Amino acid sequence: MGLNDTQLKVNEWIEEYGIRYFNELTNLAQLTEEVGEVARIISRRYGEQSEKESDKNKDLGEELADVIFVVCCLANQTGIDLEEAFNKKISIKSLRDKDRHSNNKKLK
Repeated sequence: MGLNDTQLKVNEWIEEYGIRYFNELTNLAQLTEEVGEVARIISRRYGEQSEKESDKNKDLGEELADVIFVVCCLANQTGIDLEEAFNKKISIKSLRDKDRHSNNKKLK
């Protein structure tokens, strides 16, 4: 499924189950909360902090999907075509960074 399909699926869900989109500021707060949940799992599971027993069953994939869902909500309600924006960003990064990482001695 491409980003356009993902945005459509999110919009269909909102129309069927969500009543309406939360406003943009509420969705920004939601996004921050979801990213925080991803950060908590990664810092405790892969970082140096110990993982609480109550966090061991948390699904990183599910939390990342929550981030994608809210990003799609924000894109939909602000008229952003994420697939177009992503492809543009990849082109920019590819031109800008074509030698940056291969020349970085820290990565070798």
